[in-house]
Amino acid sequence: MFTKICARIARTCLQLGVFGLVLLIIAVLYQVFGRYVLNSTPTWAESLALVLVLYVTMLGTAVGVRDAGHIGLESLLVLLPERMRTKFEILVHCITLTFGVIMAWNCALMYESVRGYMIPTLHISESWRYVPLVFAGCLIVLFSIEHIIALLKGTEVEPAWH
Repeated sequence: MFTKICARIARTCLQLGVFGLVLLIIAVLYQVFGRYVLNSTPTWAESLALVLVLYVTMLGTAVGVRDAGHIGLESLLVLLPERMRTKFEILVHCITLTFGVIMAWNCALMYESVRGYMIPTLHISESWRYVPLVFAGCLIVLFSIEHIIALLKGTEVEPAWH
């Protein structure tokens, strides 16, 4: 049940990431169109593109952790006996989990510290830049726990796109 929930969350993140990528492309195309065709650069398009890059990247990063798409130590782990390999894989996921906790916590602190500042061209708070980082940190923790449980049960986490 936990794996199905995590898989659904990961698939939703992928879908949101694709939607964000489409919005990003539209914003950049509009900026180019405004600059070269209308001879009037829309100032908000660049700021929106920068914010969207954060959302798309962080959603993809979290799903990459779940689907084991990140750089790993597999080349070294295959040299170990099976019982040692599992312990080291759990260690890697514990380190990843710790990174997710630190990322979510510190980005939440940054969110709080810049809440009063505005992105002038978008008329939204600077804190919106930190929302995807906090969210991704929490998802990294969730997906690392999923991997640790799967390793302890002797199963594998099925990638979100299957």
